[in-house]
Amino acid sequence: MMDDKAQKLNLKRDVGLVGAVSLIGGTMIGSGIFMSPQTVLSTVGSPGASLVVWACAGLLVILASFCYAELGTVIRESGGEYIYIFRTFGPIPAFMLIFSSVLFIRPAGIVGISLSFSQYVVAPFYQDCPPPVVLVKCVAAAAILTLAIVNCLNVRFAMSVQVFFMVAKVLALVVIITGGVVMLIRGHTESFEDSFENTNVGVSAIGIAFYQGLWSYDGWNNLNYVTEELKRPEVNLPRAVVIAISLVTGLYLLVNVSYLTVMTPRELMSSTAVAVTWGNKVLGSWGWIMSLAAALSAFGSLNGTFFSGGRVCFVAAREGHMPDILSMAHVHRLTPSPALIFTTMVSLIVLIPGDFQSIVNYFSFTAWFFYGITLSGLIYLKIKKPELPRPYKVPIIIPILVLIAAVFLVLAPIIDSPQIEYLYVTLFVLSGVIIYIPFIHYKVCPGLLNKVTMFLQLFLEVAPTEKNL
Repeated sequence: MMDDKAQKLNLKRDVGLVGAVSLIGGTMIGSGIFMSPQTVLSTVGSPGASLVVWACAGLLVILASFCYAELGTVIRESGGEYIYIFRTFGPIPAFMLIFSSVLFIRPAGIVGISLSFSQYVVAPFYQDCPPPVVLVKCVAAAAILTLAIVNCLNVRFAMSVQVFFMVAKVLALVVIITGGVVMLIRGHTESFEDSFENTNVGVSAIGIAFYQGLWSYDGWNNLNYVTEELKRPEVNLPRAVVIAISLVTGLYLLVNVSYLTVMTPRELMSSTAVAVTWGNKVLGSWGWIMSLAAALSAFGSLNGTFFSGGRVCFVAAREGHMPDILSMAHVHRLTPSPALIFTTMVSLIVLIPGDFQSIVNYFSFTAWFFYGITLSGLIYLKIKKPELPRPYKVPIIIPILVLIAAVFLVLAPIIDSPQIEYLYVTLFVLSGVIIYIPFIHYKVCPGLLNKVTMFLQLFLEVAPTEKNL
């Protein structure tokens, strides 16, 4: 009889350097660059300050990703922040993260992107009035379900989808940049005269502007969720991070310059779909192409979020922090289908009351709270466990600087104008402890869970997995 270890399945190492760059870049370039520029500009009040926010957000993300590259080569397991917090601070903070991530952070990210995808899909049909909310949400739900099926069927196919949409969205951004360069050459520089006039330097305003800008960069840490499926992670993880994030930061700055060249700051701030407004002014009757490009971009980003999001749930279940069924993979397709199905169901529930701007702010607030904890874990490992093998290292000053930025981002929206919603989000995160004690630590009702797990295991054709090390 075969032992348990021989019967267990492994996730395949199918993701190479091109796939890794596409996963990071393709997830980062999503809905944000087509939805956030007007909010960043209206919050900080001037074109010059908005460009500074975009550049600083890119720099912050590059520094944070260097720290994650070191963490990913020291702790060579999938799961991103969850597994790093678990290995450095123990099970309770890690469970608080996974509880928040599975029930809010990840579904909120999926819903935010699917809503922007949906708005751009229906925009050409409702040029003179806002589209019906029900229609927007139905199209968003259809996108979520389609990508859930794709990711459950085949890892390699999901990565092919990612590479295709990466190429499509980069081409769309290149069109916007080229149009902007042509307009600059023709002398359209009005937006850049006295470009820092009327800048709003309030702490809360800067924090909210960063939330909106960083939403566009979200996905920079996606590769750390799929480390076990990455070929030669010690080489490809840092390489993919540097290539993808540098490319995206450069593109974002040039796209914002193009927006400001073609539109006045007032036009940009009043636009609900900035790429469509740009397309109508530059391409005329062909403006609908930008709506299509923005929709494709969001769809590709949604696919990348799904690809990595299911893995977080999957790794947490493997560590005993979620039901066992979520740690299993399909016996033939080797995809973590139960975790993906669960993520889909929660996302569809969050979609019902979802509102794009609120989702972005609460998502960023919660995400940077946990990024801060993760970075303090790296500082702890550097000081207390310098002997651990590190194929890739960053100077300790980098995680310290990013940690200071994370603390500022969490506190900034609360300092100037506290909102009760941020208190609700904080209480939701802390409530993870209340769930942890009875259900994880003392394992209340294990018999019932075992019966449900056995039924679902047979129904979904899944089996336990073991780690790729």
